[in-house]
Amino acid sequence: MCPHQPPCPSHDDANRDAARTIATHPEQGWSLLCNGVVLFEDTGELLPDGGIIAPHRPTDLQAPSAA
Repeated sequence: MCPHQPPCPSHDDANRDAARTIATHPEQGWSLLCNGVVLFEDTGELLPDGGIIAPHRPTDLQAPSAA
């Protein structure tokens, strides 16, 4: 459980990346968040239940088409 007030978002929440960082290893390219998510510098994520989130960068989004 998260000891912070207000509590950090769960690893199931869409805003899971907003959880506090509790360990960081920039030389290895990853950080551990309070909710158990391992966040990689390429924006990929490893969830505590073994699930993965593929890297997702703002440049991966398509620009809206001109009307």
